[in-house]
Amino acid sequence: MVDTTIEPAARLRLVIGKLSRRLRPTVAGTGLTPTSISVLFSVVRDGPLRLSELAEAEALNPTMLSRVVGSLAQDGLLRRVADPLDRRAALVEATAAGRRLRQKIHRERNDVLAVQLARLSDEDRRTLEEALPVLEELVELLRDRRA
Repeated sequence: MVDTTIEPAARLRLVIGKLSRRLRPTVAGTGLTPTSISVLFSVVRDGPLRLSELAEAEALNPTMLSRVVGSLAQDGLLRRVADPLDRRAALVEATAAGRRLRQKIHRERNDVLAVQLARLSDEDRRTLEEALPVLEELVELLRDRRA
């Protein structure tokens, strides 16, 4: 049941959170925490990255990030490499296995969502599709807020 007495910003935050949590579990990502998956996805998308850049992007403290990166490296999904511009610094980059895992997780999540979208009425699907540009703009506005 939808509680329409809640203001729109709170409703949107709640529904996005619930949607995210329901899409999170995947067979491909079994054994990885949501934080590990997020770090892996960031490195695949934006890497190679310095640990400081990754910590800022993920809003993680350096100790936690070091543990997460270490675990992903041990699993063969990430690797640390020397920064060609500063040999004292290290970069984190995704391995081929890490990139493949990201693709598998994305595919699984897309497939689950596609099945459920197909259960909606044509009108509801159209409404959702029409809302996508606005949601994408909202993401950019929230990103700009952090800058």
